[in-house]
Amino acid sequence: MTVAEEKQNIRRDAVATKARILKAGLAEFGAKGYGGARTDGIAKRAKCNVRMLYHYFGGKQGLYLACLEKVYIHIREEEQRLNLGALPPKEALEKLVHFTFDHMRKNSDFVHMAVAENTMRGKFVKELPQVAKAAENLVTAIQDILARGEKECQFRAGIDALQLYVSVLSLSYLHLSNRHTLSATYGQDMAQKDWLDERRDHVTEMVLVFCGAKS
Repeated sequence: MTVAEEKQNIRRDAVATKARILKAGLAEFGAKGYGGARTDGIAKRAKCNVRMLYHYFGGKQGLYLACLEKVYIHIREEEQRLNLGALPPKEALEKLVHFTFDHMRKNSDFVHMAVAENTMRGKFVKELPQVAKAAENLVTAIQDILARGEKECQFRAGIDALQLYVSVLSLSYLHLSNRHTLSATYGQDMAQKDWLDERRDHVTEMVLVFCGAKS
């Protein structure tokens, strides 16, 4: 093996190890919160030693911040790829609702990390200004959709973009974050595929009707 090949293998191993630690951190923090998670538990999940966790992330707090950034920036990046500005207003709004619902459904890491962070009143997410900046871009995109929809007589006037998105997010999130208590209370498994499919249609219709979308 040449020196160049050996260095390349080392880099690959480093990337893989860092990714395993991040994945393990998401699982540990999501299950136990920041206070309950332990570095030795994370290292065990990642199949490495605690020293590697400190090497790549500087410790428990650094890893937690990296996990938060990952789940929040990931959803913003995926939203940008929707290219909502190129779509007709109604189609753009419907696509955003579908994406938000499906992202929550398929990315339990986001739900778990958001719950964990909210138990600490957003203590750490405040240290990630890039998260707030990305969220501003989303609100701007929704404002554009609403403005175009109003101009084309597809949506009613006076809808606040942030209020609307918080409603979309809530409708896509609550049944997952409160899955166990809701399932036990109402006798319906909130993770059942058929029920989630119906929920997705219900949420989409509610948002479009609220905005005054023309059929």
